[in-house]
Amino acid sequence: MKKLSALFFFILLLLAPGAWAQPKQQHLTTRVLFIFDASFSMSDTWDKNIKIDVAKQILIEIIDSIRNVPNLEMGLRTLGADYSLYPNRNCEDTRLLVPIGVNTGLKIEYAIKSISPQGTTPIAYTLGKCANDFTPCTNCHDVIILITDGIEECGGDPCEVSKQLHNKGINLRPFIIGIGNEDFSGAYSCVGKFFDVKQEENFRNVLKIVITQALNNTTAQVNLMDAGEKPTETDVAMTFYDQVTGRRIYDFMHTINDYGNPDTIYLDPNVTYHLVVHTIPEVEKSNITLTSGKHNIIVLDAPQGYLHFVMAGDENDYKSLGVIIKKHDDDNILNVQYVESTEKYLTGKYDMEILTLPRIYESGVRVSQSSTTTVTIPEAGVVTINKHTIGPGSIYEDNGGKIVWVCNIDKLAAKQVITLQPGRYRIIYRPQDVKQTIFTVDNGFEVKPGASTIVNIE
Repeated sequence: MKKLSALFFFILLLLAPGAWAQPKQQHLTTRVLFIFDASFSMSDTWDKNIKIDVAKQILIEIIDSIRNVPNLEMGLRTLGADYSLYPNRNCEDTRLLVPIGVNTGLKIEYAIKSISPQGTTPIAYTLGKCANDFTPCTNCHDVIILITDGIEECGGDPCEVSKQLHNKGINLRPFIIGIGNEDFSGAYSCVGKFFDVKQEENFRNVLKIVITQALNNTTAQVNLMDAGEKPTETDVAMTFYDQVTGRRIYDFMHTINDYGNPDTIYLDPNVTYHLVVHTIPEVEKSNITLTSGKHNIIVLDAPQGYLHFVMAGDENDYKSLGVIIKKHDDDNILNVQYVESTEKYLTGKYDMEILTLPRIYESGVRVSQSSTTTVTIPEAGVVTINKHTIGPGSIYEDNGGKIVWVCNIDKLAAKQVITLQPGRYRIIYRPQDVKQTIFTVDNGFEVKPGASTIVNIE
């Protein structure tokens, strides 16, 4: 039998999968689903009055005060209202009395008056069912309010239901208000915050506070600070994750609005966020909490500059030349950028591996605030290799001492064209049909910038 010493009040915020970023001129619709516990224990006395009578009276007052609020839709679901607790409890006792809709306030008030305490408390089952009460909507702020006087009675696990809904892209964010000396926070620590209310007279004030939070669309702006500590950085994607579950909630492209400020975004104030700004490399901020009903400013340091790669000379003989970019003295690859392109990076030093033949390595190249660092790649040359017969071979860089492998040549091609950086090279080759090492061919040649070289292997 469930304990009768507590009255719990949940706000569970459900967010549709993915982001609901909308232009700030577009109003969000707030959809509130009230879940009312009508289990048998609600017929007991609270302080001076019957618990269900207090809950019905205050809830009706609140609904009456907000039913004409613009862009608000409401619905009502019960649990424990349809089946008697005896002789057998019904652990699927939940029903949607008033579907979520516009101008449903009077219907909900009438339905609340007709409720009488009857059965058990299938909290987990009810929370799972209520997820289907919200129709798909890309411009909605969805809230569930559950009023109950105890914990799960049917062996369900609200924590597990919360996890399952998270996996489906539905976000739960409860506030828990308990009455009495017992602390029920442990039962719901996985799904929300616990507030202790010992007198029934305080329930009205707490309910007003939570409703206010539900109806207020909390706004924020993300200030991406440049090297001069001004919020000028922009045009970069950013992702808000749930700090607790790791689920991705919002994706935005950072924007400076017409007033020259970081644009306003709408966020659920009941989530602790982990923000990732997808600069190169990324910048992150953890444990972001918002003040409900306020405009919040989130600040991250993200000074950026540009890297630009060009090939010397009039023509680029490489069909597609990439450059591997790493932070200075860090082996992790940040990006592969291509010649004749410009990319934005955080200010600092970078190491790069230019995928020419042979490779060119640059270390400690500096990127500065709002400026472009241009890296010029020496003009290449073109080598045409003619073999009198097919066979295996390789090209090596020859600096007069130790030779260094550059690439293999196509053993099945009699003619091959390769783009190489200026310098001296050697080809080591053997005809395919020859089975003696003595017939190895070793030819040297030189590549000059912008020039074509023909190497005939006999």
